Amino acid sequence: MFTFLFSSLLWVNGSFLLSEPVNPPKPYGALPSERQLKWHEMDMYCLIHYTPTTFQNKEWGYGDADPAIFNPSNFDANQIAKAAASGGFKGLISVAKHHDGFCLWPTATTTYSVASSPWKQGKGDMVKDFMTATHANNMKFGVYLSAWDRNDTRYGTAAYADAYRAQLTELMSNYGELFTSWHDGANGGDGYYGGLKEKRTIDRNTYYAWEEKTWPIVRKLQPMAMIFSDVGPDMRWVGNESGFAGETSWATFTPQGLDGKKAVPGLVNEKTLTSGVRNGKYWIPAECDVPQRPGWFYHAEQNAKVKTPTELFEIYLKSVGRGANMNLGLAPMPSGQLHENDVKSLEAFGRKVKKTFENNLAKDAQITATTTRDHETGEYGTKYIIDNDRYSYWATNDDEHQAALEIKLKSAQTFDIIQIRENIKLGQRLDSVLVEQKVNGQWTLLTKATSIGANRLMKLAKPITTDELRIQLFAPVAITVSDFGLFKEFDEPFEFEDTGFKKLSARQFTAAAFTESAKAIDNNAETFATVTAYEKGFVFELKEAINGFGYLPRQDGKTIGTATKYKIYSSQNKQQWELLKEGEFSNIKANPILQQIIFDDVVKVKYIKFVPTETLTKNVFTVASFELYSK
Repeated sequence: MFTFLFSSLLWVNGSFLLSEPVNPPKPYGALPSERQLKWHEMDMYCLIHYTPTTFQNKEWGYGDADPAIFNPSNFDANQIAKAAASGGFKGLISVAKHHDGFCLWPTATTTYSVASSPWKQGKGDMVKDFMTATHANNMKFGVYLSAWDRNDTRYGTAAYADAYRAQLTELMSNYGELFTSWHDGANGGDGYYGGLKEKRTIDRNTYYAWEEKTWPIVRKLQPMAMIFSDVGPDMRWVGNESGFAGETSWATFTPQGLDGKKAVPGLVNEKTLTSGVRNGKYWIPAECDVPQRPGWFYHAEQNAKVKTPTELFEIYLKSVGRGANMNLGLAPMPSGQLHENDVKSLEAFGRKVKKTFENNLAKDAQITATTTRDHETGEYGTKYIIDNDRYSYWATNDDEHQAALEIKLKSAQTFDIIQIRENIKLGQRLDSVLVEQKVNGQWTLLTKATSIGANRLMKLAKPITTDELRIQLFAPVAITVSDFGLFKEFDEPFEFEDTGFKKLSARQFTAAAFTESAKAIDNNAETFATVTAYEKGFVFELKEAINGFGYLPRQDGKTIGTATKYKIYSSQNKQQWELLKEGEFSNIKANPILQQIIFDDVVKVKYIKFVPTETLTKNVFTVASFELYSK
């Protein structure tokens, strides 16, 4: 659609008259940049976690792994990229360095990299391999560079901050055009630090000099790369790792710091991350990051817990379908490939999305508006709502902030998904919409939504069949709608091979009683026990050998009492205890999933004891469930 800058000719009463040109609606509020528009058009991409942590069966590495363990037997970047492409994803992000500090490229800044590993005799560059495979499968490429580094002894000093920026410069310079530079909010705290097991405290507000020194590197070398962090500046963390944006999800956002300080990655008021801010100062849309498995790294015990196509589709509807983008975490096995369950799910999900949205059941509809801007020429007419162009649009006059569209289909259609888009080049304008259907000749509410923005997908509780709908639209300014669609969710049978560990029943072990202990072994995730005297741990009497132990944190959205570190002991007599396993529950605050601790060997003892050694709340421990496993 073109906006004419000259007067139009109209045929009126047998003669041509010159009509005054009608200006387009003025933009409203914060607007997306060109790079943000390109990002919105991507919808979905993937994030690949693969470091020595994979070989340690950990979720976060300490940075203590010997580079010698990083030696995949059958690394295949193309297998990973091809699987992502089959899922309909438009990009891949390589975690070039995670919190363990191991660099997947031969950097000049540290020896802790692939150059010190036996993989390809130290001559490999895994970031380059991922880039090549990504482009070969017609996707865009990006990189993730952890600001936190648990291996580098310089961490906490100015020398490390300089080294971090040098790493960023290498990645921005040597891997072609990038669509994103991804920066995690986890950037300081307990760590290994090259063998110095100590806590490093930094001033997050100033240490990384994000705006002054770090992000300008991206802007200079990769001007079209979207910078991600929990404060933007181009896209923000959605505030959870479930993959869901809020039902109300504004692309506009005003970052707020803590304690009166400026907002920076890792120090931001998280209350509005999920919803955004209506009339926020900046266009900083949400990215919904979520792992395909329960955790971000590969764990063999999670092979049966890969998200199904139906679960991924729900995430799609609540991320892409709420104006955000979906970022799915992929976790290759130690061999260097995706597990067959991951590949199978990705392929089926891609097929589900394609078949669901390949046929817009409203494409031939007759759409009548209660009002239209410049209705004489049709320059902003309703035909643009179903022309499959996200930037052409129908609009109202400047003083008309409420309107209705009546949709008359050529014949009755069965659908369960309704799509509405705005032309976001003019800002996020709509406050809410109501969708109505005719029942016995009367308009009746079918569904409703608040924020619309780049894309809104409204899933009905069950399919309906009708040939007539009405949409009521509300905004503080002139209304614009660029797309409308009706779709029926595609479904097909799907199942995995069950390759997980077996959970012991209550008859196969006995838990020593403690405060509210019944709530910790009732197999009900909605209940949880709160314990104040937990320092001596929790004892379990075993009736058979076990392979692992599970801790499910509270699932009510709160973190009070959640354990972050643990020790597990074994005993034959409850008198002498031997340390069996210790570690941390990495990322549990952001991703409070079941934490499974799998032992190196089968444990054949009479008692084990689980001791939470650190919790998110001093002197309080909470647990929704304890689990024990056998093969």
